[in-house]
Amino acid sequence: MTLAKPHFPAPGHDHDHDHDRCTADAIQHAETVCAGRSQKFTPIRRQVLGALLGSHRPLGAYEVIDELAKTMSRPAPITVYRALDFLMENGLVHRIESRNAFLACAHDHAEASMVAFLICDKCGSVGEVPAAKVAQSLNDAARTTGFAPKLSVVEITGTCAHCQTV
Repeated sequence: MTLAKPHFPAPGHDHDHDHDRCTADAIQHAETVCAGRSQKFTPIRRQVLGALLGSHRPLGAYEVIDELAKTMSRPAPITVYRALDFLMENGLVHRIESRNAFLACAHDHAEASMVAFLICDKCGSVGEVPAAKVAQSLNDAARTTGFAPKLSVVEITGTCAHCQTV
């Protein structure tokens, strides 16, 4: 099985990363997804996604609120939670359960696909890799019980390549 190499943003400022291009591409992807599903990509949803894209690491809901408050009046928590729910339902944001935090995602995932998050214990960065072979086995086992699986997420903690070299 060949897995895509996960991207772990280098701690601190990464001179090789075009953050503006990355953000613009992710916003364009979100617009395309929402248009294809006849969903509204409202300004608050765009701003919440933008705050997550700006971090390249998982953020808690109140961290998202703090980020938004830098450029607009402080939004109510319920407003941010509703935007996060919408973004998750449309595959644009993942919830990292172990951190109670949210991470922007610019990948297309099939409804029953599985992704594995590689979470660095030292710097907090998160890489994402497909886990199709694992998903197939687990989904087959779940279906034999009559269960209808949806998107599955696996979290693996460890140390990213950047932190291993420090």
